[in-house]
Amino acid sequence: MTDSSGTNLVAEAFEAHRDRLRAVAYRVLGSHADAEDVVQEAWMRLARQDATTIENLAGWLTTVVGRISLDALRSRQIRPEAAYDELLPELVVTADDSAEPAEYVALADSVGLALLVVLDSLGPSERLAFVLHDLFGVPFAEIGQILGKSADATKMIASRARRKVQATERPMAAAREQREVINAFRAAAGDGDFEALLRVLDPDVKLTVDTPDGVVVILGATEVASGAQMISGAVARHRAVLVNGLPGFISWREDGTPLSIISFTVTHNRIAAIAILADPARLASMHLPEPA
Repeated sequence: MTDSSGTNLVAEAFEAHRDRLRAVAYRVLGSHADAEDVVQEAWMRLARQDATTIENLAGWLTTVVGRISLDALRSRQIRPEAAYDELLPELVVTADDSAEPAEYVALADSVGLALLVVLDSLGPSERLAFVLHDLFGVPFAEIGQILGKSADATKMIASRARRKVQATERPMAAAREQREVINAFRAAAGDGDFEALLRVLDPDVKLTVDTPDGVVVILGATEVASGAQMISGAVARHRAVLVNGLPGFISWREDGTPLSIISFTVTHNRIAAIAILADPARLASMHLPEPA
């Protein structure tokens, strides 16, 4: 691999697979930064390898990315003190000017925050097997080589993961119904109507707040309802948006600087999750829609 023309051919071949490899790593790890690191490591390993010995480059690269991603997942379990905000997926915020943005709802269910939250409930081997097989169609025999398992054992791991995903996933409400539930929540919060808040919150609702001092997580309808005022507090302006496909709002201060981004996950006509980004540094670095 010292010949420059040969090296260039290998680099071109790798670049043809880069987007797919990045997608695999992101689904497994839930972090764009970590996915980029994994893909870069895969390139470094390829650069040290005699490419003429690789019969199936796509399969070889998928195996390498899978192994590196698996090691990263297992490392996270060993280091539980790792900050949650290090694992937060990047946010894509778009104006919600459509009455029924069904395509965004589908996106959220397939590749956005909703699926990443579900995948977090899986163990490393389960997550890798589910992502590689169910999302990318990698054969069980190849996944088994990464896990050090037989094809049959890998199939059982993926099946177990699939059952967990199906049990955890809850059907997304239609876009218009989502907005109705969210508006009911905001009205109840603004009125300080605690009972009305409990009626629109799932009993196991999860509130995640990303602040300059770190991420705060609050669980349970009673606890979230008690802090609802900070979610609906008076703001100068706000606009309906889609946050990684989920319905939400951007709020601005009087001086026009963004105050927060809030997204909601609505299932069975109740709010199952609320995510708030209130870190000024992160907000300032994002490309956001203008106030309506």
